[in-house]
Amino acid sequence: MTRPIARVLSLLELLQSGGVRTVAELAQRLEVDERTVRRYVDHLLDLDVPVESVRGRYGGYRLAPGYRMPPLMLNDDEALAVLVGLTPMTGTASETAAAKIRRVLPARLAGRLDALLGSLAFTSPASTGVPDAAVLLALADAVTHHRPVSIRYASRERTLHPFGLVTHSGRWYVVGEDQSVGEQRTFRLDRIASARTVPGTFDPPERFDAAERLLTGLATAPRRHEVTVRIEGTVEQIRTRLPASVALVEPLPEGWYRVELKVERLDWLPGVLASLDLPFVVERPDELRDLVAALADRLLRSARRH
Repeated sequence: MTRPIARVLSLLELLQSGGVRTVAELAQRLEVDERTVRRYVDHLLDLDVPVESVRGRYGGYRLAPGYRMPPLMLNDDEALAVLVGLTPMTGTASETAAAKIRRVLPARLAGRLDALLGSLAFTSPASTGVPDAAVLLALADAVTHHRPVSIRYASRERTLHPFGLVTHSGRWYVVGEDQSVGEQRTFRLDRIASARTVPGTFDPPERFDAAERLLTGLATAPRRHEVTVRIEGTVEQIRTRLPASVALVEPLPEGWYRVELKVERLDWLPGVLASLDLPFVVERPDELRDLVAALADRLLRSARRH
């Protein structure tokens, strides 16, 4: 690609970032004079790119809404964000959009993207924002090739054997074995300042489910109250109000299930149990039994009012 063409495309990329760009600013960014900037704008207009001239003290150029979408230019982080955002979505439009972007990815980025998508799990179909691309791609590569990774987390360096990446409720997590304590841990990616692979390899657990491990970890994290309730119904019915990230569900004889939760507060549980509309028995704690009884009394008093 010759330099003038490359600069015209760079001008388009600057304009696509939004807002009005002054001629002086564009000239400085493109390392050309202002007359050349105007000539580049004419090139874009010849290509039917809707560039609009803005007059006045703070005038310059901006992209105006047009009847067709102009050529779209994305850097590595932007392309990664778009593709990962499309991954959990379904439908022809999202699939064809992802395919078009993947076809024009540089080989180096396409390979790293494949590693990322192969190591990623979603706890729900909802799309989510993408964390720092350098951290995300380094972890994905380590998951794919079973390589240890050094992460800086909470101002401390740790060596991690990463088993999988998971998105849950708008956040990204990496699940693996923290070598400093020899235990499986879960780390939020937005709290990882840096990540780099280090020499060596490891053998991940067989048939390891990173999403299930994350949800179990969230449900069993230490909290103020430990709750156990028996519920008669189905797992599907129970999960409508008590998802896997909140409660563990264990089958019992004759259609009953033991549900275990760890919570900071108990006041929300009576309403959730009542909304299930299923027979239940509170095993512990006694305080929850009292709260359920108090809710029942309030409902009864309200039902008797005229």
